[in-house]
Amino acid sequence: MNTDTLQSTLGMFFFLAAEITVLFLVISYLVGVLQLYVPPEKIRSILSSKNGKGYVMAAFLGAITPFCSCSTIPFLKGLIRAQAGFGTMMVFLFASPLLNPMIIGLFALTFGTQVTAYYFGSALFISIAAGYLLEKAGFEKYLRPIAHEEPAKSCCGTTCGAKTTQENKWVKIWRGVWQDYKSAMPYILIGVAVGSVIYGAMPAEWIASVAGRENPFSVPLAAVVGIPLYIRAEAVILLSAPLLAKGMAVGTVMALVIGSAGASITEVIMLKSMFRNPLILSFLVVVLGMAIATGYSYNLFF
Repeated sequence: MNTDTLQSTLGMFFFLAAEITVLFLVISYLVGVLQLYVPPEKIRSILSSKNGKGYVMAAFLGAITPFCSCSTIPFLKGLIRAQAGFGTMMVFLFASPLLNPMIIGLFALTFGTQVTAYYFGSALFISIAAGYLLEKAGFEKYLRPIAHEEPAKSCCGTTCGAKTTQENKWVKIWRGVWQDYKSAMPYILIGVAVGSVIYGAMPAEWIASVAGRENPFSVPLAAVVGIPLYIRAEAVILLSAPLLAKGMAVGTVMALVIGSAGASITEVIMLKSMFRNPLILSFLVVVLGMAIATGYSYNLFF
């Protein structure tokens, strides 16, 4: 590994570690505040899997939250602890990093409204269908028990059993958030390290060469390459402009965006703390299937 690659890798590692840490702590705290004011019964009612509205609401919630794949995890933990429907939680997990306003806005600016509408419609439909099918197939049993547990309560600086005051409830939320972060930190650092090494060693020119128009396997290759290529979707979209100029098809770009935004290595490693292997595998199959189906169908019809 030469000096430039090493610097790029280390720079990406520290940037991603800091970014994900801040996002994890801030979003977890906001979720804690939300749970304080919105009772679990309300969340269960809104995101119930017993009617079709819950799936649509979950997709809408994912679409309006500007989260990347990793920052979706703390919010997902809050939904699990609030006992929201399993299928609707999975819809949120699929839709949130792919349909947020920043990504849709950049898509429209970079590729135009037709490409954006196709991408949005495909990701929305497949997210809802996958969440519904996973619930009906009984995959909820592959959630780890720890995913349902509240963070361990701490009595530091207070008397256990004493009534919580208006002032210290914010500290209580923070202690729970910090407990969650300490549990997830090893997964975060391992995932960031792996993603950073691959990022530093995988130039854009190589991606374009294996995912060009002449390669019939360019769409699945782009989808698979996108998963270890941990870059925020916004950066992938901006990177796509020169890739298109080098001959990459629009559908192949879609597959790259969905693969990289929908299922990064860092996110998969973090999900290991909540999901058992069959659910992890199903998650990856859905994201890869969404990337390949969206890419091939766009290249075929447009």
